[in-house]
Amino acid sequence: MTLVVPVGPQHPALEEPEHFRITVEGEEIVDADVRLGYMHRGIEKAFQEQNYQRGVYLSERICGICSGIHTLVNVETAEQLAGIEAPPRAKYIRTIVAELERIHSHLLWAGIAAHEIGFMTLFMLTWRDRELVMDLLEMISGNRVNYAANTIGGVRFNINPTQAVKIMDGLDELEKHGKHYADVFPSDPTILARCEGKGILSKEDGLKLCAVGPTARASGIDVDLRRDDPYAAYDEIDFEVITAKEGDVLANAKVRLLEILESVKIIRTALERMPSGRLRVEVPREFPEGEATNRGEAPRGELFYHFKSRGGEKPYRVKVRTPTLANIPSALEKLKGETLTEVPIVVASIDPCFNCTERVTVV
Repeated sequence: MTLVVPVGPQHPALEEPEHFRITVEGEEIVDADVRLGYMHRGIEKAFQEQNYQRGVYLSERICGICSGIHTLVNVETAEQLAGIEAPPRAKYIRTIVAELERIHSHLLWAGIAAHEIGFMTLFMLTWRDRELVMDLLEMISGNRVNYAANTIGGVRFNINPTQAVKIMDGLDELEKHGKHYADVFPSDPTILARCEGKGILSKEDGLKLCAVGPTARASGIDVDLRRDDPYAAYDEIDFEVITAKEGDVLANAKVRLLEILESVKIIRTALERMPSGRLRVEVPREFPEGEATNRGEAPRGELFYHFKSRGGEKPYRVKVRTPTLANIPSALEKLKGETLTEVPIVVASIDPCFNCTERVTVV
């Protein structure tokens, strides 16, 4: 017998409202569909009512977890449109904040994944370390969630030598615990039983469905915008792009946990090499007519911004494409062949953020 089982829009396994229609034969999932639009806030329209500088604060509120990369891609798109470039020191600070945010996001994901499979001890441990990252961000920016780090033309705060030492100390602790988590996930019987071989996305399907970020890299797709299309100071820092070939939930976990260790290396290098100089340059009040497009590697994958200007203080049109929107087709593919029991962890494996996905609803 074939049945359609609704999961959401309100469901204990979903952090945000979304409606999945799961078609099952017995317990096996044979098809899956999703309806988006429950978190629509009209943000792209709101951009058109604000000047470029106020739009930075608006973009920071698209997503609370990856607010920093939203402002970074926003301001670099505006700088491209205005024909200006941030100072070298500002680019390094942008990189440091972006990588602290990546560590924070991946630890948050690891905790949610552990929660979805009932491993509450691991949930508590990873979120304990997430607090350390948030403390570091609060130390340098004054804020734990929306750091207001980036502004058009540079950054809003400096990192002094005392703060740099404290960041280094925090990185030592994060690296130690990160190595422990990277060992636990591929070896713990509970995690293996719920994650190994579950929610598989093949490399071929990942390419066909245009997967991005850790979801793509867990399927053997070697793509990372920090290396492939550098921004901030990434073109001056060497790092390894982490990939796996299995494409299952466990591979998604491995990629994210090993990326934490790479982020630690990137931040250390940035702190050691950070040049002196100005934090920002002057920005024109009115922007010229034209269009600009920019991308960045958010913790979940490619984040895309497009500005269209007809001149003046406000953009004529702003388009934002978040990584979750790109990965939803992959999530639906990963569900096929699994059982209803695995829906929460398979959906969680792409690290969905529906809040930042839904800026437009098509009726």
